[in-house]
Amino acid sequence: MHAFDVLGDPVRRRILELLATGEQPAGAVSAVIREEFGISQPAVSQHLKVLRDNGFATVRADGTRRLYAVDPRPLREVDGWLEHFRRFWTPPLAALATELARGRRERRLRGSADPPDERNT
Repeated sequence: MHAFDVLGDPVRRRILELLATGEQPAGAVSAVIREEFGISQPAVSQHLKVLRDNGFATVRADGTRRLYAVDPRPLREVDGWLEHFRRFWTPPLAALATELARGRRERRLRGSADPPDERNT
C-alpha cells in the first residue's frame, strides 16, 4: 500500500496524531477513535494493523497491553516527496511571517509614541 493510501484515511491520520504525543496503549487509542468516529473496536484494530503493516506504527507488548508508537521512517519518505512542492507554500508563508513581524513592530513603536493615557484605548 502506498503511503498516501495509508494516510488518506481520516481514522488512520487521527490514530497517528494520537500516537505522535507518545506511546499509547491500544485500548486508549481505541477508546478515542470509537468515540470520535463511531466505529467498533475490531475496526480500530484493523486500522492499527494497516499502520503497523505499512511501517507507520510500531507495537510492543507490555504484559497484556499492546503499546503503539509512531515509526517516523515512512513519514520522512512522505516529507521527502513533499519537498518537491514546498516552493508553492514556503515563500508565501515566509512573506506572511514578515508582515506579521512588521505589524507587531509598528504597533510597538506606535505604543511607545502615544501618550500614556491613550495606549490602552
